[in-house]
Amino acid sequence: MSNTLTVRIPEDLAAWLDETARGSGVSRGSIVRIELERARNPSGKPFLRLAGTVEGSANLSTRKGFSRK
Repeated sequence: MSNTLTVRIPEDLAAWLDETARGSGVSRGSIVRIELERARNPSGKPFLRLAGTVEGSANLSTRKGFSRK
C-alpha cells in the first residue's frame, strides 16, 4: 500500500474500532479499508434504507384527490 491517510475520530468511534478489531482479530486499518470499500460499492438497493419511513396509505388512489373518476 502506498497511500497513507490520517483521520481524527471521536473517542466513541475509536473505542468501537478497537473493540471490533480485538473481537474479530482484524487490524484497525483493515476494518477501515473494508468499510471504505463497502461505502464505495454500496450493495444492492440503497432505497431500502427509506423503507418504513413514509406514512400514509400504500395505495395513493385511496387518498382524496387521487382517485380516478
